[in-house]
Amino acid sequence: MRLAAIPRDVLWWCAGRGLAALLFSTWLVSCTSLSAGGEETESAAAGQEAEVFRPTAGQFPPLEKAHACRGELVFVDHANRRGSLRIAGTGKFYRNDPQPFAMLPCGVIRYHGAPADLRDIPLGTLLHVRSFLPPDPKMSAVPVLPIDNKDRDAGHYRGTGTAPAENHVLLLEDEPSHCLREGLVWRLQEVEHHDGSGKLLAARVPVQENGSEAAPEQFTFDAATRVWRGRERLRVEDLVAEADWPVSGKRQLDGPAVLLGMTWKPAPGDGLSGAFTQFHISDIWLGDEAIREAAHFQNETHKTFIRSRWMPAWVDQVEYGKFGQATVTATLFGGMDASLYNDFRSGISAQMNGAENTLKHAAGHYGPGHVSSAGQILAVTRLPEAPLGSSGYQIQFQTDLIIEGIRPGRVVRVRPESWPKMQIPREEYLFENSPQDRFPKPDIFPTY
Repeated sequence: MRLAAIPRDVLWWCAGRGLAALLFSTWLVSCTSLSAGGEETESAAAGQEAEVFRPTAGQFPPLEKAHACRGELVFVDHANRRGSLRIAGTGKFYRNDPQPFAMLPCGVIRYHGAPADLRDIPLGTLLHVRSFLPPDPKMSAVPVLPIDNKDRDAGHYRGTGTAPAENHVLLLEDEPSHCLREGLVWRLQEVEHHDGSGKLLAARVPVQENGSEAAPEQFTFDAATRVWRGRERLRVEDLVAEADWPVSGKRQLDGPAVLLGMTWKPAPGDGLSGAFTQFHISDIWLGDEAIREAAHFQNETHKTFIRSRWMPAWVDQVEYGKFGQATVTATLFGGMDASLYNDFRSGISAQMNGAENTLKHAAGHYGPGHVSSAGQILAVTRLPEAPLGSSGYQIQFQTDLIIEGIRPGRVVRVRPESWPKMQIPREEYLFENSPQDRFPKPDIFPTY
């Protein structure tokens, strides 16, 4: 091990836990090793890197090669499409440190069974994650960790799996979205109720199964838990009044199929019975109509958001003409409502603007429309297969004055002429169009 190869943030982390001396002694031993030994170490590290999958910028990574985990959303930087998750591992959940994550440019977010932005998801929501190593570690918006970090024991009852190096997310979805995508439901088996709060025993199974053979999980609920039936919002006390749940004590249930929204809350107990690890029920959807209602409103929220920020896409090819003229082939990103893609038609006017990997506009001083390339959509093609992250829609866009940010492999945003021209908040576009301008600086705060 070379001391120079140890990231500075790791050294600081180790110093706070009394491990700096161990790292230094290990470095001294390595310095006395033969150069051949050092070459063997570097060769082993290179071999480890070759065995893992790292996505390529400008390409949609395969979902089957993603790392899967789930965790509680504890911090959001929505303008930069990143945040932190408390990831469930093999130890006690409440002890786990929040771990930063960043959405891939083509990353899909789903909430209540509908497309979403990070700003739509409440803190505390339990999310399912499919993620990869950073495509380009030098441009990562979050810390780059050792490749095998998810296999390392974090100590202090945390266990393993709490800090994966795969922190660039392709798919982020809450519990009902995960169940809808996988064809799963929760079958309620037992309820214990006392004074508005209690515990639920439920098993997650395929839609057609009754759950009798599945291993159940235990969750807490309280008076703040929302119950949705059709277009109604009910309280726990309403289920008690209707005699579906007991006034007090336990009752066996006949396995009704529901969808559950999950979060985590501190619970009483010594931790030996799982009180520090079990999750909490924020919402219960009784039947298909209830979740359709939730998805409808979330979908409408996201459609309005995308029309104001423009559709993100990847540039596949640029054919340059004379005096700034160019024809751009780009693939629109996926995971959104079909009506948004239907707005892209051949022959309509459009604008295309360069964007950063966080999907921030490279917008100059006055907003996204100020420096974008104006032109016309020549053709819209539906690709035969579309991996997650891709819409399957490929457009040909012709402009008389192409800008620097529109190059093969780069991220862009596109606005059909039918979408409104709107100014966006300052934190959502680059001022100087440079990598150094990606994230807020201290001078974003005024001086008093």
